Amino acid sequence: MATILKAAARVDRPSRTRDAALRTLRIAAKGIDALADRLGETVFADIFDDLVHQIFALSGRVIITGMGKSGIIARKITATLTSTGTPAMFLHPAEAGHGDLGMITENDLVLMITRSGESLELIPIIAYCKRFGIPLACMTSRPDSMAGRAGDLCLQLPAVREACPNALTPTTSTTLQLVLGDALAMALIELRGFSTDDFYKFHPNGRLGAQLLKVEDLMATGDDVPHVYADATLLDATIEMTRARYGSTAVIDEDNMLLGAFTDGDLRRTITGGCTMDARVGDLMTRTPLTIAPGELASEALRRMQEKSVMMLFVAKAGRLEGVIHMHDTLRAGIA
Repeated sequence: MATILKAAARVDRPSRTRDAALRTLRIAAKGIDALADRLGETVFADIFDDLVHQIFALSGRVIITGMGKSGIIARKITATLTSTGTPAMFLHPAEAGHGDLGMITENDLVLMITRSGESLELIPIIAYCKRFGIPLACMTSRPDSMAGRAGDLCLQLPAVREACPNALTPTTSTTLQLVLGDALAMALIELRGFSTDDFYKFHPNGRLGAQLLKVEDLMATGDDVPHVYADATLLDATIEMTRARYGSTAVIDEDNMLLGAFTDGDLRRTITGGCTMDARVGDLMTRTPLTIAPGELASEALRRMQEKSVMMLFVAKAGRLEGVIHMHDTLRAGIA
């Protein structure tokens, strides 16, 4: 009897797992069909076209953001856009309010991807965009949500059933986010006339030159490098960080030797610690900032930034400040 029961279990198990897989695929297919129908609606199609043309006309980048599973989808869409001729950057919402807002420029457009539209981590990004007049778009199934209302453009995804038996785990909803992101990238390819030759320029087989670029080829120099002297005040450092929009400033001496760095994180800690704005920045700086030499490969700079979860590195040679390189400088050059 036990042998018969085990045999029955073996027969039943594949059937149940196949049924679950097929159910997932069919629910996803229905969701994609609903999204295709939505694109056939005039209002949605007009918003989609507006977003495509705004991105096409940008002199900056598309900054894509999202939390949780939506954030993972946002990273993939960022990669697709970047590799097909549209400069793009992923911004983690949880890091945005801790200095990474500085990566958004007045020439960029921000695209929020959020199922609920109520992720609190998006609030600093929304506030920043509204304050500085940066175009803000949203991809959500709830246009009446916080993010949906905040967006200048809102792509309303159809309300779909999640494949999860408990209707909780994002499955169908994230599939639609991904598919719409691909549709956006393909529409931009058509608009740009992106060719096979262009494609190879952004991929390893045709990107050897980009991989050989050095830090000195991409770094900012001169007045574009945020810097203050050690006897500068906390207010001076804050003004310099705001001017240069790197979220950090180098601290140097009269001979341009790099003494340290003062970051947005340092600023928060000093303010909350009770320091006044006339405090001396040399007493508050990080004394061992991450640096890279100008002659090193830009791909190495990108690796270090990703490893240390930072967005920029000061460039120094024999201890002397030479420049600054930001992660988006390397990505824009096609380095990955």
